[in-house]
Amino acid sequence: MDLLLLLESSPPLLYVTVAILGLMIGSFLNVVIYRLPIILDRNWSRQCHEFLATESTQPDGDQAFNLIIPASRCVACGHHIRAWENIPVLSYLILRGRCTACGTRISPRYPVIELATAILSVVTVVHFGFTAAAAAALGFTWAVIPLCVIDYDRQLLPDSITLPLLWAGLTLSLAGIFTDSHSSILGALGGYLSLWGIYHLFRLATGKEGMGYGDFKLLAAIGAWTGWQALPVVVLFSSVVGALTGILLMLLKVHERGKPVPFGPFLASAGWITLLWGEDILRLYLQ
Repeated sequence: MDLLLLLESSPPLLYVTVAILGLMIGSFLNVVIYRLPIILDRNWSRQCHEFLATESTQPDGDQAFNLIIPASRCVACGHHIRAWENIPVLSYLILRGRCTACGTRISPRYPVIELATAILSVVTVVHFGFTAAAAAALGFTWAVIPLCVIDYDRQLLPDSITLPLLWAGLTLSLAGIFTDSHSSILGALGGYLSLWGIYHLFRLATGKEGMGYGDFKLLAAIGAWTGWQALPVVVLFSSVVGALTGILLMLLKVHERGKPVPFGPFLASAGWITLLWGEDILRLYLQ
């Protein structure tokens, strides 16, 4: 309790604490980003083999593999990463971005995600202050970061993140933290059904699938957090930025024409921005 009072009375200390917490959460999110798709692939494979009554061909199917077990190791040589080698950002700088055992280069994505999580966490707390809304918004922030990266890598928005995010938004609406229950429920329905309708219209017109069902669930979750009133801003902002990004990537020849561009990162980014500054954006939009 004394610590909470100290953090409330000292904004600089609060921001430093949140930044450190953000770095640690970012380190865990790196694990989620790497392991969750593998866990899902193994579960789907096991279910298929059970349904077809065939034996699994996975080499380590019998070994425990989750977000906690086994301990982190180098993907190249299997070197077990020691505690001092796993300090967010700092260890990467000390190791100069290389494994101590084999010298393989470590992806700079790891410290970037840790830093991004810390920065977004501090921005969230600066915006909401020492409030329950800040704590809830931190949870939203930490959920959308792995969604963005996993969707970028695998064109996948895991239900294990989007559905809890949806239910959390609906639950928070009971306390009226971001929006009321009426707006939250309509936001969830409107978010899901709007993209569902666009998906089927696009499929009928072109014979192709323009997006996945994970996008419907993500926008439903965003609608549950922000209310139905913010959905037009979220959809407009994410669509415009997504289209411009896709065109830019093709012009730079970074992205092949005809290859799908994941929509989840743009939805998630627009949802986070709307959660923090949605009222200001909506006011400007209406003007």
